[in-house]
Amino acid sequence: MRKISCTSLILFFLSLTGCKKPGYGGDAKIVGCVHVQKWNATFTQYIGEYPGKDLYVYIIYGSHAGFDKRIKTDYNGQFEFPYLYEGDYSIYVYSRDSSFTDPSGSIAVVKQINITEKNQVFNADTFHIFE
Repeated sequence: MRKISCTSLILFFLSLTGCKKPGYGGDAKIVGCVHVQKWNATFTQYIGEYPGKDLYVYIIYGSHAGFDKRIKTDYNGQFEFPYLYEGDYSIYVYSRDSSFTDPSGSIAVVKQINITEKNQVFNADTFHIFE
């Protein structure tokens, strides 16, 4: 049986604790809110605006394909993704397509975010969407 040197063990454990990839498990968080403008079906008549309550907000860790987690906004349209590591994230919500170019009738409103500090609270500000 081979003996493992102390240096090899130290390097192994350092590799486990260094350079975390973006994702769940850290001490940073992303906060923000969703605000809705309500229009008629043809976007010719403005109806009103209000906080985007109980709407899904999605997060992508780094360059993953598809979303990694989704949460719903609260009754004030606010959301929070806690326990994140430093790294790059994409946050998005869906909105009605006011340009009528997407056959589905909805588009993603996306914000790119970079967490640079361990305990950072990143304010993603307000997502303005149409319903």
